[in-house]
Amino acid sequence: MKSSAAGQSTNDTFPTAIHVAVGMEIQSQLIPALQRCHRVLAKQAADWDRIIKIGRTHLMDATPLTLGQEFGGFARQLELSLGRAAAALQAVLELPVGGTAVGSGINTHPEFGRRVAEAIASTSGVPFVEAANHFEANAQRDGLVECHAQLKTIATTLFNVANNIRWLGSGPRCGFFEVLLPDRQPGSSIMPGKVNPVLCESLMQVAARVLGNDQTITVSGAAGGQFQLNIMMPVMGATTLESILLMANGVNAFCEFCLDGLLPNPEVCESFVEKSLSMATSLNPLIGYEKASKLVKEAFASGKTIRQLCLEQQLLPVEQLNEALDPMSMTRPQA
Repeated sequence: MKSSAAGQSTNDTFPTAIHVAVGMEIQSQLIPALQRCHRVLAKQAADWDRIIKIGRTHLMDATPLTLGQEFGGFARQLELSLGRAAAALQAVLELPVGGTAVGSGINTHPEFGRRVAEAIASTSGVPFVEAANHFEANAQRDGLVECHAQLKTIATTLFNVANNIRWLGSGPRCGFFEVLLPDRQPGSSIMPGKVNPVLCESLMQVAARVLGNDQTITVSGAAGGQFQLNIMMPVMGATTLESILLMANGVNAFCEFCLDGLLPNPEVCESFVEKSLSMATSLNPLIGYEKASKLVKEAFASGKTIRQLCLEQQLLPVEQLNEALDPMSMTRPQA
């Protein structure tokens, strides 16, 4: 229904409504959820900074780091996600209202768009502004495409963090088990006592949905706009709002039922470090890469630790060996 006599048209008010809804949901729902997740991870990073553990690259043993450093990396991912959420909001701040049917503003007051944008900004608390060019604002939904691209990137972060925590909690006897996931279900229907990482997997599924939604937004933005109107606005609006609410709700549930109850397992973390063959890395400057490599192969074949073989073969004085194999010293650059 059009009402050009009242200074508006569905061609400018409908995309305006989408931008307003998306902007308000990002500011009121998604950003607070991401802030909450960042706070929890940052606290865990600080609390667990003295818990030594083994690093992993290509899912293989690598040099040590602390559990706090690992979670500090997760916290930084969420901090960057907050910046991306702000960028997603920025992408929808221009409002098409005032362009009426094709962007010319016919049948409306020249200040109508500006006044409406100011009123909406004042009421919503989101700094919406009148579109700089109403022909672009009516015809194209590039702002929504850009907005959802940022949401997609946030989704990849959430998938990665949830999946890493899922891996860290695997076990309890035959996995990593470096963190203790809170039990949130009765267990397996066939294997007594088996409790699955359902909150991690739930957030991963939320992220997967958002990644799929981004394809819908991309195609709609590219193919739906002809001349003065994009006919794919309904699916773009619904899809973007779904992505925002899914991630906000998913992150809040993940924080409340998983992260808030997450505990470290220092004994397991430290035991992996001592057994790791990657400890030989710190011996490179002392005995050379070739000899260290042979030591690794011998340790793997014999089942002994790097420390045991070094002591048996008297490769280094005990004091120097202990200093070289001190895992905490390997977690930071040395002068």
